[in-house]
Amino acid sequence: MSGKESGAAPDGHSASSVPGQFTLVLHSHLPWLAHHGRWPVGEEWLYQSWAASYLPVAKVLRTLAAEGRSHLLSLGITPVLAAQLDDPHSLSAMHHWLGNWQLRADEASMSGNVALGSHEHRLAGEAISDFETRWRHGASPVWRELIDAGAIELLGGPLAHPFQPLLDERLRSYQLREGLADAQQRWGTTPTGIWAPECGFTPGMEHDYAAAGVTHFMVDGPALRGDTTLGRPVWDSDVVAFGRDLQVSYRVWSPKSGYPGHAAYRDFHHYDHATGLKPSRVTGKTVEGADKAPYDPQLAAAAVRQDVADFVATVRERLIAESARIGRGALVVAAFDTELFGHWWHEGPQWLEQVLRALPEAGITVGTLADARANGYVGESVQLSDSSWGSGKDWRVWAGDQVSDLVELNAEIVRLALDTLDKMHVETGSGSGEFVVGGLRNRVADQLLREAILTVSSDWAFMVSKDSAAGYARDRAHEHAHAVREIAAAVAGGQLAKAEQLAAGWYAADGFFPALDARRLGPATAAATDPKEAACVST
Repeated sequence: MSGKESGAAPDGHSASSVPGQFTLVLHSHLPWLAHHGRWPVGEEWLYQSWAASYLPVAKVLRTLAAEGRSHLLSLGITPVLAAQLDDPHSLSAMHHWLGNWQLRADEASMSGNVALGSHEHRLAGEAISDFETRWRHGASPVWRELIDAGAIELLGGPLAHPFQPLLDERLRSYQLREGLADAQQRWGTTPTGIWAPECGFTPGMEHDYAAAGVTHFMVDGPALRGDTTLGRPVWDSDVVAFGRDLQVSYRVWSPKSGYPGHAAYRDFHHYDHATGLKPSRVTGKTVEGADKAPYDPQLAAAAVRQDVADFVATVRERLIAESARIGRGALVVAAFDTELFGHWWHEGPQWLEQVLRALPEAGITVGTLADARANGYVGESVQLSDSSWGSGKDWRVWAGDQVSDLVELNAEIVRLALDTLDKMHVETGSGSGEFVVGGLRNRVADQLLREAILTVSSDWAFMVSKDSAAGYARDRAHEHAHAVREIAAAVAGGQLAKAEQLAAGWYAADGFFPALDARRLGPATAAATDPKEAACVST
């Protein structure tokens, strides 16, 4: 029986008198990493997350769906991550990485750490079998199976995860439209809900969402002034913002007291440098890596059971208290990065499976954001202001002094790319609003736009602000900016053959979204570009 089937209506109560609905939201995202370094930052990040999070989380959801459970959670998968999980290069390299993982486990056993080696060998073997059986031809069939079974609600988003409030409105609208279209191509469904990148918002974006067919999106709790017990229509639109309940979410992911910090769980930060495996448990927050106790899966399993019980009790108490406060069934939304479950928190997938079983057993209605909207967990409208889920819940992570150079770079590159594209294109007389280059798709225009989109990924500013591989992040932003500049310069100089050559070279590394079509960008203004001033480049 699904959580939805076992629960109650918005203003009713279940058999065990738990009013309201609980919704779990997971946000799956990594920047474009293929062909951009391997270790310590680059493709290794993708393969670690794939092995430790995406494989086991999908397996958990598939297992529960096979039991007839549905409406388990809302799962956001960004288009740029989806593209990598379907990319032939990434699929081949991932298969190789899994085999290497098992070899590293064998090496640990041979060097004397038999317990660690046996544990990792088993995990690697299961991952290889799962990958070869279900993932070898891409991730899209894996997610589509779960969508079609009603196990999850798919949340979409813009193409390459830009911080939307700071982005040129024309490019912002394009990325959103194309991101939703990409989901339709991969999974046969167009999402009506999105996880806005970084939960970033500025007034007016609700109208962009409505125009794109988006009916609901995520914000952080403080954006709704802490009252997250109901979704809220934004300003004068019908688009609903759902807020993350921090009191519940922080039980899991809090820098000071979240579950992953339990002494029995595997320590994320300490590596055995000979094998690249993680041999230790947390042991204590002040214990140095060399002094940490060895990881014990049985101790960790006991801690998982304790934390599942604690979380279910927390959700139950929160629903009862908030429902009593507002005089109707309340909504509780807990939201996390998918990569927390397995990659950061080794035991996370175990916890996830047990929680999704235990919540309905405790009489708690579990449903998706779409369920919450459809079943009336929506209150009065809110005049939503500038916000994010970053530090301070404002824009400082993506617009603060630490990243002012990246903000300026982004503005420069977007302006250059759009200006160049406008000069390359001639508006049709059909009134369709599309631009053409001799009526055909143009590889130079497409790659110019593709590199501009990669330049403005929100990940680069986040990594700099958080001092997490900041050098890599700056290098990536400037690398894509350089691609825009040199392609644009060739176009401006009339060097059409050189522009073609440059575009082809950059596409070899940055060929995500092969269907990306610059003609769909749309006009800069209502006035048509003067055909006499257009610099058309043949395909």
